Amino acid sequence: MTFSGFPPSAPRLYADLAADNTREAWRLRHREVYERDVRAPMDELAAELGDAFGEFAGADGVRVLGPVRDTRMSHDKSPYKTYQGAYLDVLPCLGFWVQLDEHGLYASGRYYPYAGDQVTRYRAAVEDEEGGAALAVIVRRLEDQGFAIGGDRLKSRPRGVAADHPRLGLLRHRKIDAGRRYGPGPEVHTARAGEGYPVDPEGGRVNPTLAYVGTMEMFERAGFRRMKMTEAKSDKRHRWVMRRDLT
Repeated sequence: MTFSGFPPSAPRLYADLAADNTREAWRLRHREVYERDVRAPMDELAAELGDAFGEFAGADGVRVLGPVRDTRMSHDKSPYKTYQGAYLDVLPCLGFWVQLDEHGLYASGRYYPYAGDQVTRYRAAVEDEEGGAALAVIVRRLEDQGFAIGGDRLKSRPRGVAADHPRLGLLRHRKIDAGRRYGPGPEVHTARAGEGYPVDPEGGRVNPTLAYVGTMEMFERAGFRRMKMTEAKSDKRHRWVMRRDLT
């Protein structure tokens, strides 16, 4: 099957789940809607994205999460997720995420370390005078382009970091993502084009810390085409808008 969008009943399901997240409601009302209007189109989207990313999707492709929550370590014991997620990792803890919820579709690139030493390396990169400053510029430009910067973060500041550190906001992050929300509305209910904003290595090597956006070669091999060079840079090299039609 070809992905053609999520029907209006898909985001509505998650509004209904927020009101009645019980196993009985799932069995009587939600499960059929979930399997037909959420899981089936998400599987189709995941398959198309896996084909689009080609070898970068690996053997597992784009992985679609199940609907049941793991409540073992949570005070919230509601049994079902209020979103449907799928993800693709191009490197450990680094990749892409898409989710459907009551507010529409959210798509992002993310870095989500779990081990403490991975968070430590991230913060060391942020504190680095050159690399950290470059990352701050990228974040500002992404925000100017309409991306939301999210991810798990500390409410205060990491131990030993000065209160007036110029990149304190980035240092608070334990996980970080840059994403855009689509919908709710007709744009969620039809297949659209996928966009990326990779860096052009210009024949050289890109600092791995700043290459999380991907390279143009990677996107071209996945079927994306060049649209426009932007003023944004990563590791002092220009980034491009690239697009691949999903219809």
